[in-house]
Amino acid sequence: MNVSKLSASATRVFRALAEKGLPCDVRELSDSTRSAAEAAEAVGCHVSQIAKSLVFKGEHTDQGVLVIASGSNRVDLRKIGCLLGEDLIRMEGAEVNRRTGFAIGGIPPVGHDEKMSCFFDHDLLAFDEIWAAAGTPFAVFPCKPTDLLRITAATVVDLAE
Repeated sequence: MNVSKLSASATRVFRALAEKGLPCDVRELSDSTRSAAEAAEAVGCHVSQIAKSLVFKGEHTDQGVLVIASGSNRVDLRKIGCLLGEDLIRMEGAEVNRRTGFAIGGIPPVGHDEKMSCFFDHDLLAFDEIWAAAGTPFAVFPCKPTDLLRITAATVVDLAE
């Protein structure tokens, strides 16, 4: 893969994946992949195969929490909050960017500036291949869900509402 043709953010994700032993085909597309529906349409898969990365924080501890959810699922924050022992709050755009190094709409599951607790939607494990954001609203990469689970060291949960 010619990383010199990737944007700086997509290159950063490519390198983070490679450092974790998962060299992937990071692709920058002409179509937006900002939402799960847009990403699924752009790569030609079902929306459930999109691994959307959502960032929250603990209400009291301010600890960052990454949730990797199936594109078709709405996340039940109470389920994850029960596991953590505190309620979760969605981070606003500027804070997401400051704490991850990426903008909303392109947040990848790896390569963040800040280490965060990570939860993985068990529904993603039903697929042979999933797609995740690669640092921009136009960049994605395919992988096996078990590989993504391994490199993120996430906790598998039933997180759908």
